[in-house]
Amino acid sequence: MRTTAILLLAAATACAGEWTAPVEVQHEHKRSVAYRARLDGPYLIVEATHVAPWHTYAMDNKQRADVKLAGRQSLGIDQPTAIKVSGGLELAGPWYQPEPIDLSKPEIRWYTFGFENTIRFAAKVKRAGSGPAQINIRGQACTASNCKNIDLDLALPVTAEGPAPKDLDLKSMVEVRPGS
Repeated sequence: MRTTAILLLAAATACAGEWTAPVEVQHEHKRSVAYRARLDGPYLIVEATHVAPWHTYAMDNKQRADVKLAGRQSLGIDQPTAIKVSGGLELAGPWYQPEPIDLSKPEIRWYTFGFENTIRFAAKVKRAGSGPAQINIRGQACTASNCKNIDLDLALPVTAEGPAPKDLDLKSMVEVRPGS
């Protein structure tokens, strides 16, 4: 709780267009993944930087698994990444993510899709007030033998909309599949 408050304060000092301070998810006092956010024109970008061998899961992991399962039962589905925006911003379009890698184990009917290394999520947003945006990220980070739940918050100052995006390539991303 205290760590979250300190990280929120540090993130609140960031200027529009600049990255917030990274917020780390740790396992046994070692970083597994870190998140940060910024505005790029009308887009909110959330970046996740994974430490090998950690990975996280696609925002539409369940929808992708359901397609592969084709009605069959599974042992379970890994918790997808979920990003909620409140406060000074609200979503004005769908989320985009890189094409996830297939982390499935079809021999046991376990279908899952996720990310390694550094990746970015993006969504068009609009201003919804004068305060900072609150960004809540939930999900799961895993290795072959360990998993860690993710539940963290970032605060992002919101100023007047800046110029067109300069560092965003939506053509290299896929739209997150809608929920079922």
